[in-house]
Amino acid sequence: MSKLLIVESPAKAKTISKYLDGKYKVVASVGHIRDLPKSNKKAIDIEGGFIPHYEISKGKEKIVAEIKSLSQKADEVLLATDPDREGEAIAWHVAQAAGLKNPKRVVFHEITKEAVEEAVKHPRKIDENLRQAQEARRVLDRLVGYDLSGLIWKKVRYGLSAGRVQSPALRILVERERQINAFKSHPFWIISGEFVAGKEPLTLTCEKEPTDKKEVEKIVSLAEKNNSWHVKDVKESERKISPRPPFITSTLQQTASSRLGFSPSRTMSVAQKLYEAGHITYMRTDSTNLSENALGQISGVVEKKFGKEFLQLRKFKTKSKNAQEAHEAIRPTHFNLESTGANEAEKKLYRLIWQRALSSQMKEAKTLSTKITANISENSIPDFSATGSRVIFLGFLSADPESRGKDVELPKVSVGDKLALQKISVEEKQTEPPSRYSEAGLVKELEKRGIGRPSTYAAIIKTIEDRGYVEKFPPPRGMALKPTDTGEVVSSFLEKNFKEYISDSFTAEMEDKLDKIALGEEKYVKMLKDFYKPFLAEVKAKEKVDKVTNLGNAPKEFKCPVCGSPMIIKLSRGGKFLSCSRYPDCQGALTMEGREIKKDEPIGVHPQTGEPIFVLVGKYGPYVQIGVREKGKGKTKPKMASIPKGKNPEEVKLEDALKYLSLPRELGKHPETGETITASVGRFGPYIVHGKDFRSLKNDDVYTIDLNRALEILKEEKKPRGFRLKRK
Repeated sequence: MSKLLIVESPAKAKTISKYLDGKYKVVASVGHIRDLPKSNKKAIDIEGGFIPHYEISKGKEKIVAEIKSLSQKADEVLLATDPDREGEAIAWHVAQAAGLKNPKRVVFHEITKEAVEEAVKHPRKIDENLRQAQEARRVLDRLVGYDLSGLIWKKVRYGLSAGRVQSPALRILVERERQINAFKSHPFWIISGEFVAGKEPLTLTCEKEPTDKKEVEKIVSLAEKNNSWHVKDVKESERKISPRPPFITSTLQQTASSRLGFSPSRTMSVAQKLYEAGHITYMRTDSTNLSENALGQISGVVEKKFGKEFLQLRKFKTKSKNAQEAHEAIRPTHFNLESTGANEAEKKLYRLIWQRALSSQMKEAKTLSTKITANISENSIPDFSATGSRVIFLGFLSADPESRGKDVELPKVSVGDKLALQKISVEEKQTEPPSRYSEAGLVKELEKRGIGRPSTYAAIIKTIEDRGYVEKFPPPRGMALKPTDTGEVVSSFLEKNFKEYISDSFTAEMEDKLDKIALGEEKYVKMLKDFYKPFLAEVKAKEKVDKVTNLGNAPKEFKCPVCGSPMIIKLSRGGKFLSCSRYPDCQGALTMEGREIKKDEPIGVHPQTGEPIFVLVGKYGPYVQIGVREKGKGKTKPKMASIPKGKNPEEVKLEDALKYLSLPRELGKHPETGETITASVGRFGPYIVHGKDFRSLKNDDVYTIDLNRALEILKEEKKPRGFRLKRK
C-alpha cells in the first residue's frame, strides 16, 4: 500500500518526510501550479457566471505530470498545503490539474511530529467555501485591476495600473502627503533650567512652550532675577504595564520593522522558512489565541527560568471582526528552544517571536513614577518640572527586556526644599507636520481600516513600491514611504473618478463579503455580480473624461524663463513638470521642484548666428536651445541638443552648449561610396552612421572622433544585437 502527501514547498516536504517514517511519499507543488492567463478575454467568463479559466503556470508542467503519475500508483492521496484560503486553493488546483481521485485534505498549524501525525489521522474534504473565497478575491482583483488599468492607460499614461486594495493603500499615503504639504509651521520655545537640589543636579523644563518671543524673554528674565526657587510639589505613583498579546501577522511585521529593520516582505519570507523548518506555527493569522499545549510549555519555561511568581496565564481577545482562520497566534513550536534558525535573520526573528509569546503569559511590570514641580516664590511664571521613573518589578520585561525603557532617576527632594538656579537655556523649535507612514505604520493603518487581510499586507506594499508609486527614504526614524509624482497623479485620478471604489468603507465591506463566502454565508456569483455590473457602468461612463495632461496652474511665483508667461503643471513620462502656458509655441519649462535650471537671461550667444542660447528642461530632461521658438504654423523649430547624463544643467557654460549643439557632426565622405559619415547621439548613446550602418561608440568621444577613426570602426566586423532561433 503506497501513500502520497502533497505540500507546496520542498523545504516543508523535507521536514515532514522526517516525521512520517517513510509511510508517505512527500512531494511539493512548489507554490501555485495554475493561474489566470494574462489576457482578460480568456481569463474570466463573466456572462457565464464569472467562471475563471485557469492555465498551468509556465514551468509547472513536469510537476503536474509527476504528481499525476504518483497519484495513480497511490492508495491514498493527502493534500497538506497551508492552513488558509490560499493553501485551500492550491490544494484544489493540484487536485484539478492532476486529476486526483478522491483526494483528502489535512491541516496542521505547526510542522512538528505530533501535529503532522495527528493531522493525517483526521483527513477531510477540500473546503469549497474557503477555496471559493480565495477564487473570488483573485477574480475580483483581476476585474478591477484590468478595467481600471485600461482606463488609466487611456486617460493618464500607458503602462500605469491600479488595484482593488493597492489603490486605497496608495490613497492613504497621498492623503498624508497632502497634509504634510498643507501644514504651516510656526515657532515655539522650550525653556529649561539647570538647578542644584542639595548637592544633586536637577534639570527642570518649563511646562509651557511659548509661541511668542516676548513671553519667552519675560519668563527667562523673571526666572534669572529671582533666587527664591523651591520645590512646589512632589508626586509619586505606581504604574502597571501589561504585556502585549502574542504576535499576529500584522504585529509581527510592525515589530520586526521597528526592532530589526525588516521590511514586511522580508519578515514574511524569513517567517516562512522558520515555519517550514518546524520552528514556529503558521505565520499568516489574525488570531491571538494560544493552545493548551503552548500554555503548558510556557508555564514550564517561565517557572524554571524566572520563577513561579512571574507566571500569569491569560487569554487575549482577537480584535479582527472576522478572524480569517481560527488558528493560533504566531509562536514557537517548542518553547524550551530560545534560539534557532539557519542564519542570523532567522535567529533574530525567532528570538522576537519567542520573547513575545512567552512574555504574554507573564505578570505585569511595575514602575514607580516621580514628578517634581518647582517655581519661584511669587508663582508668576509657569511651573518647571521633571519626570522620572524606575522599574520596581520586572514581570514580563524579564523575558522581553527590549520593551523596557531607560530608568530616569531623580534626586530625593521634599516640598519646600530650596533649589539653586545655575543656568537657563532656551531652544527654538518649529512645529512639525504629521510624519509619513513607514511600512510598518502602513500595515497598522491598513489593518485598522479593514483593508486587506494577513496574507496580503506585504504584497500590497511591495506592489505599490514595484510600480514606482512610492519611494522609500530615510527620515529621522525608520524608513518612510513617500508618494512619487506618478503615484500622486494616479491616486488623484482615481479619487476624482472612482472615489467610492477606493474608499475605506467600500474596500472593508468587500473584505467582509469575502469573509462571508469563506463562512458559507455569501454566494460567489451573487457577490461578484452585485459588484461588477455597477462598477463596469462607472468605468464606461468615465471613458468620456478628458485625458490627464494639464494638472492645473503652477504657483504664481513660477514664470516661464523664456517669455515670462504663467506656468502650467503638466504630466510626462517621468512624472510632473512645469511647462510654459504657451507650449509648444514657447519651449520654456522648469522642474516640478521649481528649481530654475535656466537663468532668466541666456547663457550667451552663438558666435556665428548671434542668437541667444538657453538651458531648458523639457519632457525628456535638460537640453540646450538656440533662440526662441516663434509662434505660428510653418515656423522653423530652433535647434536643440540634450545635456549628457551626469552633467549638472546649472553648470553648463557657453562652450559646453556649443559642443552639445555641434551634433550631428559630418566627419567626411566615405572613400568607396561617397556617402557622408556622421557622428551623433541617439537612444542608445553616441554612434557613427554611414548609410544604414550604425556603430555604437564605446571608447571614442563623439565630439572629437575624426574620419580616419570612423573608417577603422566601420571596417570592424559588426556585432549583432541578438539572434532569433528559426522554427523548424
